[in-house]
Amino acid sequence: MAGRLDGKVCVITGAAGGIGAESARVFEDEGAHVVGVDLVEGAPGELSIAADVTDEDAVIEMYGRAREAFGRIDVLFNNAGISPPDDVSVLDTSSEAWQRVQDVNLKSVFLCCKHGIPHLLEAGGGSVINTASFVAVMGAATSQISYTASKGAVLALSRELGVEFARRGVRVNALCPGPVDTPLLQELYSNDPEQAMRRMVHLPMGRFAQAREIANGALFLASDESSYVNGATFVVDGGLTAAYVTPE
Repeated sequence: MAGRLDGKVCVITGAAGGIGAESARVFEDEGAHVVGVDLVEGAPGELSIAADVTDEDAVIEMYGRAREAFGRIDVLFNNAGISPPDDVSVLDTSSEAWQRVQDVNLKSVFLCCKHGIPHLLEAGGGSVINTASFVAVMGAATSQISYTASKGAVLALSRELGVEFARRGVRVNALCPGPVDTPLLQELYSNDPEQAMRRMVHLPMGRFAQAREIANGALFLASDESSYVNGATFVVDGGLTAAYVTPE
């Protein structure tokens, strides 16, 4: 039985853990050739590449290696991102902390699109999935100002690129996950259950997402099933952004 991504070459950044690692497994199960990219070797995928996606030369080399290995590139899943503890209120976040988050969360997406989209065009088209966040469309009093700003920018960038390349066969969408039960989130809340519950009360489903549930959203956007989905804010958040009063 044919997989939903049979033969497609998919480059996933931030592939060592969380959404990226789960997506690599899901994509491979559906027949894709996965290039897993992270800061260190060992990310899941048929080809694993260690690369700093904030470095332009490294991004160019990364796509070159993927192209050399498989002859084409069909899907860019620009998923690398950070949410460090020193990214807090605008009153307390240092300029250095601000810039570090912008580089990983936004500059890397810019670079991956700049140097990845030409490979999709040469292949006759493809899909770009940029990981934004639910915070790109709503605010929080528990601020992570640089993270929020970076994800809002990723959302705007994705819309623009979706419009620019639509008639050349390249679709660009922003995947906006709600809070996900990843090691990063577990670490953030393991020592502060009160903060975890403060967030949980806003979730209509009463739980954080599983990484597989977000990966399934990425799978849809990567596949030809989403051939008319372009420039979209693809929210996978269990109803968080729709909620005013949640069930008791």
